[in-house]
Amino acid sequence: MTKPNRAKANKLGEVERVYRILRDWLITAKLPPGEFLSEADLAERCGTSRTPVREACTRLMQDHWLTRIRRKGFMVTPISVRDIVDLYDYRKLLECYSAEKLAQTASHDQIRELATIVAPEKDPEATLDQTLAANQIFHLRLCELAGNQRVLGQLNLTLGYVARLDTLCTQTVPGWIGHAEILRAIERREPAEARQAMQVHVDASRDKMVKLFSA
Repeated sequence: MTKPNRAKANKLGEVERVYRILRDWLITAKLPPGEFLSEADLAERCGTSRTPVREACTRLMQDHWLTRIRRKGFMVTPISVRDIVDLYDYRKLLECYSAEKLAQTASHDQIRELATIVAPEKDPEATLDQTLAANQIFHLRLCELAGNQRVLGQLNLTLGYVARLDTLCTQTVPGWIGHAEILRAIERREPAEARQAMQVHVDASRDKMVKLFSA
């Protein structure tokens, strides 16, 4: 690799590193909604220069995590009830498709794998963090098994926003919305029922979040 190409690769690698750090801070609400961000401060916190921070923030802006504030830097995009409704409606499109598709193709091993992933939701000793992590893994794995990589990419982005909502509401989430009906429909090879079960699941999650953020 020539020196210019090596420098370009290093730059891209640094931008990716900073992007992942900032995205993690956004998901975990270390950078909370409404907070103003300066390139200089983020560069210091990430141990880098302002250029990769600027490029990473531009990517995050394209992903709707950040909003550019002219002459000031960036702001973590605030969360509104309308945003939550739109987010879950989009999530429903992706996940209902995946559940329906997987109900047509799932093997017994794949069904057992999904059941194992969400086992913590039936364990009284499981922590909320363990249950939330299992929930994220379940939805991504179900989509992955459905086999559409474009849908999987979009769902991965969408569930990042959902994870932030869960983080912000960790202490106030009332009860848990399980996955038994979704798994049952997939196991019985019932595509329409799997789609319906996923729709009910996502709608219930949406209604819970709307109630919390409307309070």
